[in-house]
Amino acid sequence: MTGFDDVDQLVSDYQRRGGQPGLMYGIVRGGELVHARGLGERWLGGPPPAEDTVFRIASMTKSFTAAAVLLLRDEGALALDDLAENYVPELRGWPQVTADAARISIRHLLTMTAGFPTDDPWGDRQQGLPLDEFAKFLAAGVSFAWAPGTRFEYSNLGYAILGRVITAVTDTEYPDFVRERLLSPLGMTRSRYEPASEGQDAENQYSENRDAEGLARGYRRAPGGWEEVPFDDCGAFAPMGGIFTCVRDLARWVAGFATAFPPGAEGAWHPLCRASRREMQLPQVPTGWDRVTDFPAGGTRSAYGFGLVVEDDQDFGRIAGHGGGYPGFGSHMRWHPATGMGVIALANSTYARMGSLTARILDMLLRQRKSSAAGYSVALAPQPVWPQTLAARAAVDQLLQSWDDAAADRLFSPNVAQDIPYTERRRTISLVRDHLGDFRTDQRATEHDSPAHCRWWLSGERGVVQAQIQLTPERPPRVQSLTLAVPPEPGSVLSDLLGAFVAWLNGGEPVPASDQVDAALLARRVRTAGAWIGPCELDSYAAGDGVTTATARLVGQHASLILSLSVDPVARRLIAAELIG
Repeated sequence: MTGFDDVDQLVSDYQRRGGQPGLMYGIVRGGELVHARGLGERWLGGPPPAEDTVFRIASMTKSFTAAAVLLLRDEGALALDDLAENYVPELRGWPQVTADAARISIRHLLTMTAGFPTDDPWGDRQQGLPLDEFAKFLAAGVSFAWAPGTRFEYSNLGYAILGRVITAVTDTEYPDFVRERLLSPLGMTRSRYEPASEGQDAENQYSENRDAEGLARGYRRAPGGWEEVPFDDCGAFAPMGGIFTCVRDLARWVAGFATAFPPGAEGAWHPLCRASRREMQLPQVPTGWDRVTDFPAGGTRSAYGFGLVVEDDQDFGRIAGHGGGYPGFGSHMRWHPATGMGVIALANSTYARMGSLTARILDMLLRQRKSSAAGYSVALAPQPVWPQTLAARAAVDQLLQSWDDAAADRLFSPNVAQDIPYTERRRTISLVRDHLGDFRTDQRATEHDSPAHCRWWLSGERGVVQAQIQLTPERPPRVQSLTLAVPPEPGSVLSDLLGAFVAWLNGGEPVPASDQVDAALLARRVRTAGAWIGPCELDSYAAGDGVTTATARLVGQHASLILSLSVDPVARRLIAAELIG
């Protein structure tokens, strides 16, 4: 493999969908950045990003925090099974979740098994929380979803606490420790915890005359187009998502993990020993994020290591990495230890879906190398839902029928209005009512992925849509996210193509698709899925904007599946489709 034309075309097609103003990606092989390309704009009206353009990488930061903890472990300064309260005294007053529950250890925090509920997107908005306020927050106690050590649930709070552990052990502020012991030794000279580099103020960074590398600005999609999102300060939650960096620097970081295999092989010097870098990539606990690509079984099985997501793919074996989503930015890095091949993608829009892009790039690269291996699966047990979750769901039902900003302020954590203003949320509710007719709570059973999560359905004359909420780990908890699927308008391009796709599954004609869709592969998956599910019909809408995207649950004679579509309403063609069993 000498060129990357196919990859460049894949990324160009992805960028043309308009999911982000700018996108920068790089390919790592043999411990080096061998290819990189930027598309779109670093800021509106600006040039394309470059290898040294700095983006906020959000939760990819967790791998740096985990590496710092293992570095201290290797030096004998702490043990992974030490109680976190030995280093963070505010935790000592927390009551046990149950009489027989374990106290929270450093290992629990690293593997996200401390028992905290998922805190995206609330945790993102705590990025700049002052350290003294964080101490007061911890001293007041938190709400638990699980007994520590019993279940994985993604937690930004846990990694914020790890930052406190690092500071307590080293008597050094967390960002300074990571900079001195990891970033600087690796030559990651453009990586930092503030948007402006040392000695350069933010005003100069925002200048239109910034240097050739510069800083990418973050954006969110508003009704009127792209809207710039201001940067948060570096604060108590920096250990979970505070790093700003570039593809060139991240190539060094990815190479350090991708080339840590096999044991005994020669490798470049790294501040964290090879054994510990391999340990970070060892599955510690199943996440439940498995992706099914064939029917009725198959795909990718997911686990969490130390600051890294570890997947066992049915075709390629072990794949490691981590994503990052944040107001204004989305990013992902993933690599294949068996070949040392890695991919990085950074974009400047809120929660930009770089994970799916890096997966497609790495899949393309590995198929060219004809690699293959096997996978595994582990199930997760359900747990009781919080009473506060059920109460919040009832309160949201009232808001959906008659929105009241004051009631919303009492129910939601502040990030809800920051992420999507109430005016936009009211408009979404109006669209749902326009497309469904007057709706009410559907009688089907609610679902809970966690005690702090609720998924339920709203039914109208013309269909059923899904609503979801997620509560914060605060005490008492508040609603940190509300999502409501917008169904396609009857007679719209999206509605017509969705109906045509269901007909295709039932033995009809293929749906018109753009050139960027692998028509032969999609046709095979449709035939396989159709044979597996049997004659099917649309049951409910699970997600989507109602114009270009829709995710629907289909119920068939033998099984059900989730169908996600993206369409070009102008060309009246399909641009992406995913079937999940």
